[in-house]
Amino acid sequence: MGCGRVGATLATNLSQYGHSVAVIDRNPEAFRRLPEGFTGQRVTGTGFDRDALVHAGIEDAQGFAAVSSGDNSNIIAARVVRETFGVTNVVTRIYDPGRAEVYERLGIATVPTVKWAADQVFRHLIPLGPHYEFVDDSAGVALVAIDLDPDWFGRDVAGLEAATGARVAYVTRLGRGMVVDERLILQDGDEVRLIVPADRAGSVQRIANHPAKEDA
Repeated sequence: MGCGRVGATLATNLSQYGHSVAVIDRNPEAFRRLPEGFTGQRVTGTGFDRDALVHAGIEDAQGFAAVSSGDNSNIIAARVVRETFGVTNVVTRIYDPGRAEVYERLGIATVPTVKWAADQVFRHLIPLGPHYEFVDDSAGVALVAIDLDPDWFGRDVAGLEAATGARVAYVTRLGRGMVVDERLILQDGDEVRLIVPADRAGSVQRIANHPAKEDA
């Protein structure tokens, strides 16, 4: 919901990654922000109107982002989507940080405007990655951020590298990046980035999304 600069960018990014996208905005002129060739659906209406949501395909949706310019509209839409249509993968743009904390406790992922970027919402919507940070097309190598199954926590970097066939480029822990060696023990909350052959990024992420094998 919302086809401002952020909504248009997010919809374009999702579409380019091969996802089916519907964009809802009460102002049909807002759809001009979408690029030529955008293949997603354009729905004129509000994101908390049930008919508009159904028209946009909410009953089959895997995720919903409320990114209009109004906190109240975003929150109402998020609650309708969660409570009426059972979509749990919901991300909401919130201008008021105090309100954001309240709705985070209710299980609605929020991105306050001071931290806002379309790629942050993208990551919430597509939580199982891989999230490409850089791709060298000529070399066929990518730097990707991966999400780990909790079973990897307490295991060392060497085990992760052996299981995935990739190299850990660095780990961010408590907001600080670290270039690590194979002895580092992975912890809950670590953000792990790997250097992988670009065509194997998906398979590497699938390995990381499952419990480690005992010989890993």
